[in-house]
Amino acid sequence: MQKHVTIKDIARELGISKSTVSRALADRFDVKPETRKAVLEMAEKLKYRPNVMALNFMHQQTKIIGVVVPEFLNSFFPRMIIEIQRVCEQSGYNVLITQSNENPADERKNLEVMRNAMVDGLIVSVVHRSRNMDIFKQLQDEGIPVVFVNRPSDLPDTTQVIVDDEKMSFFAVEHLIYKGRRRILHLTGPAELKNTQERLTGYRNALVKHGIPVEKHFLREGGIDRESGYYAMRQSLAEKPVPDAVYAFNDPVAMGAMKAIKEAGYRIPQDIAVVGFSESRSALLVDPPLTSVEQPLSELGATSARLLLERIENPETPFKTVVLNARLNVRRSSDEDAGGLDA
Repeated sequence: MQKHVTIKDIARELGISKSTVSRALADRFDVKPETRKAVLEMAEKLKYRPNVMALNFMHQQTKIIGVVVPEFLNSFFPRMIIEIQRVCEQSGYNVLITQSNENPADERKNLEVMRNAMVDGLIVSVVHRSRNMDIFKQLQDEGIPVVFVNRPSDLPDTTQVIVDDEKMSFFAVEHLIYKGRRRILHLTGPAELKNTQERLTGYRNALVKHGIPVEKHFLREGGIDRESGYYAMRQSLAEKPVPDAVYAFNDPVAMGAMKAIKEAGYRIPQDIAVVGFSESRSALLVDPPLTSVEQPLSELGATSARLLLERIENPETPFKTVVLNARLNVRRSSDEDAGGLDA
């Protein structure tokens, strides 16, 4: 009996991926003419008989957009998702949403769910220890466009929607310096995140500009949640010299630090000023209200959705990185004279 020839056989003979063979046979735009020619010639040589129903299905759209975010515990990602849904639904798309619990294994599982659901495209904010660039690359090779939002990716040839973390970090730390602070502790985020590195660079640049030494003593990983911020702050307060200001990777870390500062008997901001990043709704509820970098969450969501829909409708659209404006909201955690909630 003659062996049934599959796409896998063609891919093996040509030394290319199965997804490339599939796209070539489906006459997809993103396959080079010479590659398509080679695939068709090999298919003829091997007497490959395509599954017509499967090829026809490849040309159809499911009208489903996948969204994969690290968590729902804080208001940050839900506020972005509201805008993603609004923009997508206006264009006739449904939205499938999953959270990865800041876990690389869960992220990979969610991406496989999206692939199996045959989504037309993905909007993703990666987990802080993501090791899944291989599957992101595979998804793009299979013709599923991906837009990264808020947390940028190292993957080449991608579309991303971000804020200028380095610049806003610089402004946040310079604000503390202008308030007379010199011993500024930076509670950093996880080292694997690009946001962490960019915010650290902004912190360093602000100190250098104002002639303040960058001391290892005032650099400590604060993680991403309140608990980690609390314990990192406690450790810092147990050592000398004690900081006179804290710049935290995000608001949950800043709020954890505030709890530790109060428990140790220090006053905020008189003894230790505190600044966060991300502008969570909880920033307004703590006492004193938290100074924070406000990211344009609605715009992040809406822009990422529009860019993804653009790539779905016109796959030849160039990749781009869109950098949105943010602002520093000064409140009483860093300036006791700050008027109201926003200055």
